[in-house]
Amino acid sequence: MKTNKILAIGLLAAATVLTTGCSDSFLEVENPTGEPLEDYYTTDEHIQEALIAAYDPLHWPDWGLGQYNALNIDGEIMGDNFWVGGATKTDMQNWHMLFNYEANENNTLGSLWTVDYSGIKRCNDLLKYLDWGTDVTEANRKLYEMQARLLRVFYYNMLWHYFGNVPFYLENLSEPPYTAPQYTADQVYAELIAELEAVIDSKVLPLKYYKTIKEGKEVDDEGQLGRVTQAMAYMVYAEMVMYQNDESRFSKALGYMKELIDSPSFRLNPSFANIWETEGEWCDESIWEINYEQTNNERGWGSPLAVGGTVLPTLISPNSFPGDDGWSKGNDGWGFMPMRLETYQMFSEQDKRRDATCWVIAEDVEYTKRYQDTHIWLQKYRPYDKNFKQSSGDQNLNYNNNYRYYRYAETLLNAAELSLRTGGSGTGEAKTWLNEVRTRAGLAGLANVTVDDVLTERRLEFVGEGKRYFDLVRAEGISGASASNKATTALVPDEYGYRTNSWTAKKKYIPIAQGELDSDPALVQNAYK
Repeated sequence: MKTNKILAIGLLAAATVLTTGCSDSFLEVENPTGEPLEDYYTTDEHIQEALIAAYDPLHWPDWGLGQYNALNIDGEIMGDNFWVGGATKTDMQNWHMLFNYEANENNTLGSLWTVDYSGIKRCNDLLKYLDWGTDVTEANRKLYEMQARLLRVFYYNMLWHYFGNVPFYLENLSEPPYTAPQYTADQVYAELIAELEAVIDSKVLPLKYYKTIKEGKEVDDEGQLGRVTQAMAYMVYAEMVMYQNDESRFSKALGYMKELIDSPSFRLNPSFANIWETEGEWCDESIWEINYEQTNNERGWGSPLAVGGTVLPTLISPNSFPGDDGWSKGNDGWGFMPMRLETYQMFSEQDKRRDATCWVIAEDVEYTKRYQDTHIWLQKYRPYDKNFKQSSGDQNLNYNNNYRYYRYAETLLNAAELSLRTGGSGTGEAKTWLNEVRTRAGLAGLANVTVDDVLTERRLEFVGEGKRYFDLVRAEGISGASASNKATTALVPDEYGYRTNSWTAKKKYIPIAQGELDSDPALVQNAYK
């Protein structure tokens, strides 16, 4: 069962007015009870409300604030595994323009900027409220603090990955004009990695929260699944230093991965397909997930930021599907992110991941074909009636599919790559870790592994999980990466005429939205063109 506490959001805590990232109204906090904030946020109970509110924006990207920004779609459309799809080339035009590396200030991931700065603002609020607490134990104070600081790193990490050069602040802005200095991407990284190391070194967060057995069933008895953990911090750390190609920290990142590998708390789920089932959520392979729930939902077309499920399966499924054993006739899919035929073909017939990743619909099955349709869709998050039928309303917005953000398979592949890049042998521990992933997939092990083998394995393992594009970009700085795993050679015009432009180093950071530039004239647009 998924955590109720992390989903039971929409509380009075941090009732932020959502506009642009650093404007005056964005920073306002009002207490609906009428009490002064410094009088309300004094008890442990009320400070916990503020902490829960800091988790809330994790659920927003898939839809809200005027855009669909499901994190895996945002991370896949600029890569080489999927097309954008949708009704036409102007349906979610910003995605199509990002796909073709021709985005601009009016066609970018504008709402993702606001989502992440909303999360940062709420984390900063919580950290301020902790100073007002009167009945908060020292242990709880440190636990709440480190959760907020790690969440803040996570929100900034998303901004850093996409926008690079962003306003940076660790205390909410209190005076006009309510703007913060824009740091370079390297400065943002330096600030975040130091903050992340401080969180990790505090050793306050538990390595993992566990399911427990109650009445013969596995349940999240304490409502903790979904909170950030030490293991999640380790994964953020490895992801950041690898994307930055910060070789000075590779050994430390490898040490963190080894700690997870040596822990009895994590292992590969025996069945790759089962990971994506409801019963596979928070399995032993899961390191961190973003929870969504179909029951007791408040999310609807008039309340996109309310608690509930996700719209992701609706976004990435065929339109007017005639039905099968899992999904009823005529359900509403919107046709985004059709899978490229080449992606399906890169899997061998023996690879168990192929059918668990690719939902191949026979050509004689009729549905409304939309732009770039291939009859192949992402199986990992495909829609099933069982995942939304208990929703009380607006069912296509309320699928209960958790977003699997970090898995133990990534730990193993991170470790293999980091080992090789710090002088490890291709026949040593790196081979053991990579082959563990291949064995679960039903493939023969490799006798001698290279960094390029790891990158290729990552592509097979994480199709549709939002990682491929960033792997292609960071591979530009990896000696030994093959052309097929590098952005400059993989992200080029295709034979179908869909992608007509090539990726260049200038495309690494996408354009900042015009609304943000208008709200802060000091902001400098990324040199995308």
